[in-house]
Amino acid sequence: MKITSSLTLLALSLSLLGEVGSAVAGAEDSPKNKKHEKDRLPGAVPVVRAIEYSSLQKAIEAVPKEGGKVKLPPGQFEISKPLVVRQQEIRIEGAGGSTEIKNTNRNGKPSLLIQPPSGQDEKNPEPQWRVQLSHFRITGNDKSGPGIVAEGVNEIFIHNLMVNRHGDDGILLDHCYENPRVTDSSMTYNNGTGLHLKGCHDIVVNGNQFEENQDALRCIDGFNLCMTGNNLDDHLGNGVIIENTYGSVVSGNMIEECNGMAVIMDRDCYGNTIASNVIAHNGGGIDLRDAHGCAISANTFTIMKQDALRVGPKSARLTITGNNFSDSYIGNGKLKRNKGDRAAKGMTLESTKNLTVSGNVFSGVHPKAIELKGDPSRQILFSDNALIDTKSDHNRLTNSVIDNILQIPSKESN
Repeated sequence: MKITSSLTLLALSLSLLGEVGSAVAGAEDSPKNKKHEKDRLPGAVPVVRAIEYSSLQKAIEAVPKEGGKVKLPPGQFEISKPLVVRQQEIRIEGAGGSTEIKNTNRNGKPSLLIQPPSGQDEKNPEPQWRVQLSHFRITGNDKSGPGIVAEGVNEIFIHNLMVNRHGDDGILLDHCYENPRVTDSSMTYNNGTGLHLKGCHDIVVNGNQFEENQDALRCIDGFNLCMTGNNLDDHLGNGVIIENTYGSVVSGNMIEECNGMAVIMDRDCYGNTIASNVIAHNGGGIDLRDAHGCAISANTFTIMKQDALRVGPKSARLTITGNNFSDSYIGNGKLKRNKGDRAAKGMTLESTKNLTVSGNVFSGVHPKAIELKGDPSRQILFSDNALIDTKSDHNRLTNSVIDNILQIPSKESN
C-alpha cells in the first residue's frame, strides 16, 4: 500500500509540473495569456505578429482602425508593390537590420506608402496621427521609387530605420505638418534626397547618418526645423537645402565631402541659425542665396574648394560671428594635405548689405579672406577679425565700419 501511494503521488506531482511548465512556455506567445476573454486588460489590443500571416500587407491590415502594433520578425521579405498603411495610432517594429524589406519593383513605386484611411475625401483628407516606424531596414533598387512616402501624417516618428539604395528619395514626408520626428536612422545611397521634408512644421532631425545620397536633406516650405547632431558624408549633390523656411536651427552637425554646397538657404528664408557645425572639404560651404535675419556663428570651415561662405545679392541683415575659416595648417609651417588638395576658400560678399562680420578668424585661405563680387557691398560692420596668411578686399566695402582688424602676413604667421 505504501509503495502504491508513493507512486501515485509522484505521478500526480509530475503531471502538475508539466501543466505549469506548459503554461509558462506558452504565456508570451498567447494573445490571451491563457486567460478567459473577460479577464483581459480592458482596452488592450493584441500585438499583430507578422510571422503568423502570409504577407506583410495582410499583417498590417490586421491592425484595427483604432491602431495597434505590428511585430516584424527577422528575415528578408521581398515586395513588388508598396506596402500601404492607412491606420493611425500604429507602430511597425522590426528586429533591427536583420529585418529587411526589399523592394523589387522597377517602375518607380515606393517601398512603404502611408496615406489617409480609405473612404475619406481625397481632396480634403483628415490627417493621420501618430504613425511610428522603428528597427527595420528598407532596401530599394535603382529603378524603384522612394523608400518611405508619408502623406499628411501628424506626429510621425521614424526611429532606428535603415533606408537605402532607392531610385528616388530615401524618406519623403509630404505635408506631415505637426511634429514629424526622424532620429537615430540611416539614409544611404539613395538616388534622390536622403530625407525630403515638404510643408512640415516643428521638425526634429537628430542623430542620423546620411551617406552618399544625391542631397542629404531638403526642407521646403516649412517651419521650425531643428537639425542637430547628424553626420553627413560623401553626397553627390548638396548637404542641407532649406527653402522658404523660417525659425530653424542647423547645429552641431558634421558635413563633409559633399560635391556641392554644404548648406543652402534660398527662397525667402528668415530667422534661421546655422551654428557650431564642422563644414569640411566640400565643394562649397554655406550659400546664402535668399536669407534675412539669420545668424551664422561658431562654424568651422576647413579646406573648402569654393566659397566657404557666400552672401548673395538677395540676402541681407545677417550676423556672421565667431567662425573659423582655415586650410590644413598644423603648426611649424606644415600643411596636413598634399599639394593637390590644399584649396581653402574664404568668404564671398556679392552685392549685399547690412551685415555684421565680427570675431572671425581667416587663416591660410586663398585667394582672399573676403572677396567682393558684383556691385559694391555696403553698410557692413567689419570688426575684430583676424586675417592670417591671406589677402582681403574688406577695405573696398562701401559706407561701412572697418575696425580692429588684425592682419598677419605669411612670413610672420608660423
